[in-house]
Amino acid sequence: MIDDIRVENLALIGEAELEPCAGLTVLTGETGAGKTALLSACKLLMGERADSAMVREGEAAAVVEGRVFAGPHDTEGTVVSRRVSADGRSRVRIDGALASVRELSERVGSQIDLCGQHEHQRLLDPASHVGMVDAWAGPTVSAALEAYRGALRAARAAERELARVEEAARTQGARIEEARFALERIEEADPKPGELEELEESLPRAEHAEALAVCANDAEAALSDEGGALDGLNAAISELARMGAVDARLSEFADELSSAAITIEDAASELRRYRDGVEYDPARLAAAQQRHADLKGLMRRFGPRMEDVFARRDEARELLSLVDDAEARMRAAREARERAEDELRGAARALTRARDAAAPRFCREVGKQMARLEMGRAELVWESRELPRSAWTDAGPRSCELLYRSGPGMTPRPLRRIASGGELSRVMLASKVVLGEADGVDTLVFDEVDAGVGGSVARALALVLADLARTHQVIVVTHLAQVAVMGERHYVVEKLDGEMPRTTLRQVSGDARVAEVARMLSGDTARASLDHARQMLAEAGRL
Repeated sequence: MIDDIRVENLALIGEAELEPCAGLTVLTGETGAGKTALLSACKLLMGERADSAMVREGEAAAVVEGRVFAGPHDTEGTVVSRRVSADGRSRVRIDGALASVRELSERVGSQIDLCGQHEHQRLLDPASHVGMVDAWAGPTVSAALEAYRGALRAARAAERELARVEEAARTQGARIEEARFALERIEEADPKPGELEELEESLPRAEHAEALAVCANDAEAALSDEGGALDGLNAAISELARMGAVDARLSEFADELSSAAITIEDAASELRRYRDGVEYDPARLAAAQQRHADLKGLMRRFGPRMEDVFARRDEARELLSLVDDAEARMRAAREARERAEDELRGAARALTRARDAAAPRFCREVGKQMARLEMGRAELVWESRELPRSAWTDAGPRSCELLYRSGPGMTPRPLRRIASGGELSRVMLASKVVLGEADGVDTLVFDEVDAGVGGSVARALALVLADLARTHQVIVVTHLAQVAVMGERHYVVEKLDGEMPRTTLRQVSGDARVAEVARMLSGDTARASLDHARQMLAEAGRL
């Protein structure tokens, strides 16, 4: 819902602010006053294309700002700003942060439907008709549609799997030979996960076993052989202990060195065990070196990492198994596809039944509203045509369209070929009323919905718009007094002439609103016109 729109330097507008109510807001004014500029502001707010020609002459840029609430549970709203420079550049901000026009369209444009005589793309596009029926039907159709889409995804997946198996079965020549060669070479070496890392850790020790044993032996001898470090240390301990009777401080040194002697003895013992544990086996060393070389060779050919070697082995196994067991795999894949297609056909029939049951009811309801709009016995007709399986989409298995029949006995025709602009506006209005809250759009902006309308049709149009305002925020640009008096909020668009014409926007109520309605009725504010206007506003409950 639009809470507020502020416009600066757009077309003839210098500065204007519109605060539509939650129900029906009407905008009136003389032809050429600048109502189109306000609609352009709405379009910019919705994320439509910007044009430098929109900028008021002599100004650097046009700015449209607004706050939009996304449904009744949104308490803070979204603040958006659109700046269009005279050089054609456009800048968007959403809640103060720079954003793209696409983001603006998704976040704001999806909540507003601009319904003008030249903006009926949704109604003119048959692809949208099924969505309207689905939205109106609710869970009755949505559950069937979800089941159909799930079955369609499964059928597509089964078709892709069959194609993959068949392609693998057809694979010949170099690719098969390459896979066979790779698998033979890798399985011949039979690498194990972690094996290379273990070899790279243990191989240096095996290659330097003799030197390691000699090093450990020499170190142990330096510590424990006659005349070694332990002999000298023990002699020092004995002398310090002897003189400790004279000075206790020397006894402390003796105790400290005794601990060191124990540590050295332990180290010497560990060095002996290390020396005795060193194995030097030329045959095992050569085998380990050869194994390491084999693994490195696999990495050079199928790597660069060992993980790549394992992946290449698995890929080759899969490809060869597909070829070697092609018939069985193809048979299984075909059976899976047939099962998926059977389920899809069942889901498609269920969806078609649900839609074909709901659509005529939707058409009847729209027809009732069209009758209220003085469209005689005109009606919508649901057409559902079978499509070949290859043409089935996520939208459904059939081509569906709402056709327009202007009266009994007339041939139903596509809306884009039959209905005039005025008729199309009223068909769309009738559809919106029937859709109600299921429409999925919070705000409806109507431009020229009253084109070519007068008399009793004008009164009926006003009542239908009032009904629509019970479920939507409705903003209407109108020339009809019958519509204007139904508005909960009324704005007048005026153009002030001068060297630089300027469009203003003001909210009217009380006597000012009576005067505007009188002008719409007869072009003047004579007493009879004012009395008539006051009577109409009173009957509408707006005085």
